[in-house]
Amino acid sequence: MRKSRIFEVFEQKKGKKLIIYTKNLVHGKKVYGEDLVTEDGVEYREWTPFRSKLAAAIMKGYLNIGIRKGDIILYLGASSGTTPSHVSDIVGKDGFVFALDFAPRVVRELVYLCEERKNIAPILADANKPETYADKLSLVDVVYMDIAQKNQAEIFLKNCRRFLKKDGYALIAVKARSIDVTKKPRQLFEIVRKEIEKELVIIDYKILDPFEKDHCMFMCKKK
Repeated sequence: MRKSRIFEVFEQKKGKKLIIYTKNLVHGKKVYGEDLVTEDGVEYREWTPFRSKLAAAIMKGYLNIGIRKGDIILYLGASSGTTPSHVSDIVGKDGFVFALDFAPRVVRELVYLCEERKNIAPILADANKPETYADKLSLVDVVYMDIAQKNQAEIFLKNCRRFLKKDGYALIAVKARSIDVTKKPRQLFEIVRKEIEKELVIIDYKILDPFEKDHCMFMCKKK
C-alpha cells in the first residue's frame, strides 16, 4: 500500500489493475460491500470507481480533489452514503460532512450510517432551496454535488454562493442525460462549464467514461 497523489487516498497495484483505498474510520465496518484490506495494522476500504463518481475522477487523473483531513464538507445528493463514507474517511475525526438528500428512504439509510460515523450528519432537504437548511450548516471548506436534475449548475452555484468559504473548493458531477437527452454530452458539458465559470474558477475537468457513462466532473475554486 502506498500514498496516492491525492491527500488521504492510498493505492495498490494488483497485476495491471490499480486499486484505490481510504483508511477506514470505523474499523471492521463495510458500507456497500467493499473489500477491506489490513496492512501494518491499518485497515483500508477499497474505493470502487464504478460505484463512486469521485473515485472515477481520481482514476481518470485528478491530481487534487480539494478535500483534506479536518475539512468541513457540504455533500449535496448524498444518497445512501457510498461516496460520503469515503469522504468521511478522508476528513477524519476532526472533519465533518453535512450529507444532504431529498429522498426520505435514502436519508433513513444515511441515519444508520451516521450512527457509526460520528463525523457525518444527515439532512433531509431540497438542495434547490438552501434557505430551508441554512440554519443547520456552518460555512464549509468544500461543496460536493451529485444531483441529477435539469438545473444542476444553478443548484450548485446557489449553494456555493451561500455556504462555501472564500478560496474553498467545489466539485460537481454533471449527468448530461438529466439536462437534455437531445444534445450530445460534450455539448452540454460545455454549456455547464460556461455557466459555472461566471462565478467560480474551474481547476480541473474530467469525463468519467468508462466508469460513469455521459458524466463529467468539474473541480472549482471560489474566487
